[in-house]
Amino acid sequence: MNVNLYGCQGKWVMVDCGITFADPGYPGVEIILPDLAFIEERIDDLVGIVLTHGHEDHIGALPYFAEDLGVPLYATPFTAGLIAGKLEEEGSIDRVELNIIEVGEDFTVGPFGFRYVPLAHSIPEGNALVIKSPYGTIFHTGDWKLDDAPVIGEPASPALLSAIGDDGVLALVCDSTNVFNPEASGSETSVRKDLMEVVGAAKGRVLVTTFASNAARLQTLGDVARENGRALCVAGRSLDRILRVAKANGYLKNFPPVISVDAAMGMAGRDVMVVATGGQGEARAALARIADGTHPISLSAGDTVIFSSKQIPGNEIAIGRIQNTLAARGVIMVTERQAHIHVSGHPGRPELAQMYRWIRPDLLVPVHGEMRHMMEQARFGLSEGLPNALVQSNGDIVRLAPGTPEKIGHAATGRLVLDGDVILPADGGTINERRKLALHGQISVAVAVGKTGALLGEPQVKLQGIPVEEDRDPFLSEAVDAAAKAVREGGRDRDKLREQVRLSVRRVATRWTGKKPIVDVLLIDA
Repeated sequence: MNVNLYGCQGKWVMVDCGITFADPGYPGVEIILPDLAFIEERIDDLVGIVLTHGHEDHIGALPYFAEDLGVPLYATPFTAGLIAGKLEEEGSIDRVELNIIEVGEDFTVGPFGFRYVPLAHSIPEGNALVIKSPYGTIFHTGDWKLDDAPVIGEPASPALLSAIGDDGVLALVCDSTNVFNPEASGSETSVRKDLMEVVGAAKGRVLVTTFASNAARLQTLGDVARENGRALCVAGRSLDRILRVAKANGYLKNFPPVISVDAAMGMAGRDVMVVATGGQGEARAALARIADGTHPISLSAGDTVIFSSKQIPGNEIAIGRIQNTLAARGVIMVTERQAHIHVSGHPGRPELAQMYRWIRPDLLVPVHGEMRHMMEQARFGLSEGLPNALVQSNGDIVRLAPGTPEKIGHAATGRLVLDGDVILPADGGTINERRKLALHGQISVAVAVGKTGALLGEPQVKLQGIPVEEDRDPFLSEAVDAAAKAVREGGRDRDKLREQVRLSVRRVATRWTGKKPIVDVLLIDA
């Protein structure tokens, strides 16, 4: 959910505007958005949004915010193609200015000068940014790694990166995600050998799941399918979108023709390979539906599923559920633990050290990752001879120049959720109520009361999610009695009477279950 703001001479430029995905703490929510209140309060001073690359955690929030922010967007061609598709789906493409910038081209946004510097990553056109200001130059890495033999694209040369350092860099704002990895992340080319061997050894149908955005991996998988004599089928909307945008921008020129799902299922298993979304356990992605038997593609005993991706922390349970379902069906599974079929798109310690030697900044500002990653990169950078490091938390306002870099304030930050078609505060009333419902359940009580306050008839009680199971009937009987007693002992003040009924019924629920459910009371005046 990356959003960065750089300010100078009273103007602000945003770098990236991404989303993250919800966990069980947000019931009914899939997408989480950043709260941009700080810059929305200064909207007249925001001059543009510059995007480093096309991953969802860097561009995914644009369909929800770009039109309202009302400033130009800047991106390289492939990233711009992905953004345009999102804006078209949202119906705002004609109302958002999207500028396509070629790699190496200088452009200006307000008081800042920008230049894209290509770096290897697990998506085409991963870029660092050289950001020039009157007070010094920032080298903002975005997500990156070093790859001497990339499958797609051509990263900046050591000579170019050294030249940037020679010109002087005030601050290196640098990816920390893999700082605990003592080894370099490895070349994308290196996974080809083991993928060839695993697919070649498979007897039945092969399904490979990987990150849809990793076009280089898709090219490798296309080559692997062709060389193993297997027709290639692609399952998943995000894969279709990446293939379409990549081809439109000159990538995947030698990608094999893709057959339909129906054609794939009509062929012998040994003759087809499927590439599908869902390797992170996403409930609505192709792999989860295939595992559950609700997708046109089916797998049976002896078929092979290859997880050509890293298990993102937090997704273990969802991935495990899918793997257990497939295992029960006799499907063979291969992960990065069994074969070298995935490499990271982020730098390990040797790559970080090399970047330090090229860029030679006055200040290291670690970003990306959790606090433990950023603190570790600060320590590592200092141990490698960098003169200074400054670790930020979300919302910290840091003055980089003039003077000594330091934190000078803190802006309120937070999360918003996309709940259906509505954007809400992540910790607002609606989501908090839903959390309480999920944790404790809900009871509805309807009571008819006469003009004198006398109870008319018997209270009606309905339950949702109250853990009484086989004790449901005796529980309901006691809850009804408690509601009736509360009315008989209450007065004519309707608000006090409603609260007395609510508390009486909830006490019964707490005594029976240990929980404090939400109790809604409807008083009917008769």
